[in-house]
Amino acid sequence: MTRNPIHDRVFGQMPDGRDVRLVTIGAEPGPVVEVLTLGATVHRLVVAGGDGERRNVVLGHPDVEERLASGDYIGGTIGRYANRIAGGRFTLDGQDLEVRTHDRGNSLHGGPEGFDVRLWDVESLEADEVVLSLISPDGDQGFPGTVRATVRYRVQGNTVRVAMEATTDAPTVVNLTNHAYLNLDGEGAGTIDGHELVVEADELTPVDGTGIPTGGHAPVDDTPFDFRTKKPIGPAVRTEHPQVVDARGIDHNFVVRGSGLRRAAALTSPKTRASVELWSDQPGLQVYTGNFLDGTRRSTSAGRYRQGDGVALEPQLFPDSPNRPEWPSATLRPGETYAAHLEWRFGTTT
Repeated sequence: MTRNPIHDRVFGQMPDGRDVRLVTIGAEPGPVVEVLTLGATVHRLVVAGGDGERRNVVLGHPDVEERLASGDYIGGTIGRYANRIAGGRFTLDGQDLEVRTHDRGNSLHGGPEGFDVRLWDVESLEADEVVLSLISPDGDQGFPGTVRATVRYRVQGNTVRVAMEATTDAPTVVNLTNHAYLNLDGEGAGTIDGHELVVEADELTPVDGTGIPTGGHAPVDDTPFDFRTKKPIGPAVRTEHPQVVDARGIDHNFVVRGSGLRRAAALTSPKTRASVELWSDQPGLQVYTGNFLDGTRRSTSAGRYRQGDGVALEPQLFPDSPNRPEWPSATLRPGETYAAHLEWRFGTTT
């Protein structure tokens, strides 16, 4: 494909010398999105607030080296399996499988070398859309089957649409998501404590000290996780609730009401009067308040990210679903197509 010098440039190099490209889609006055081929990552996302100022509202790293060294998944496409698999073990079609672990004895976000640190190929690039693809070979991080994954980013009006698909040549498990950290005050503006959050969920999934579900789901009633009506994030992450204390904030799956593409969450900044609605067709939404950002990693604005500097709203299947047959299945078989869709619908408030 011929490169468009306006929308496509070299961002850096992988350790083996391959180029990491940065492509740009969208145009003012709507969203403008910069996407890296490293991790099919949302690197920058610039939108207008209600105060008339345009800001980059996602966290990012300044170069390839920082991205590869970071363990925070900032902006990346997550796979093969987003969230955790207990002990890195599960049974598929009667076969006991073991995948690589690196998070308190569990597999997290596909293993230590997940899709977010892979170099994706650009399949097509237009002014408002880019399609990227990745081949994950049989045995990758221990997962069976050769998987071909694609991610399509498209800007339409004030909406950024993300469509993720995957196919396989052998039975496997797949659960893809995007791990953008949002800060509607602007990247580098500080914590999201004052952001107001709505989550369209009556239940969440309690977890143990390693992030693995302890059983079924539980009502959000009378807990810090009750975001059924708009409330600021800060007070919720500073309560004495044991689930919050163990996670150092919120890092939990919410059971989104309904099915199909519907609103899963909404986030608003009273300061900049910017807003975004997250729409998804997935059963769950992992809400993560940046609990382990600790100042060790550099930001796109030459600062350092610290706890609470962004919130990730990750639509996905429930954690540890390969070990929970009662929950929506993560199994993908030859001839089937895994598909997941999310939308960021940006707006302003008065």
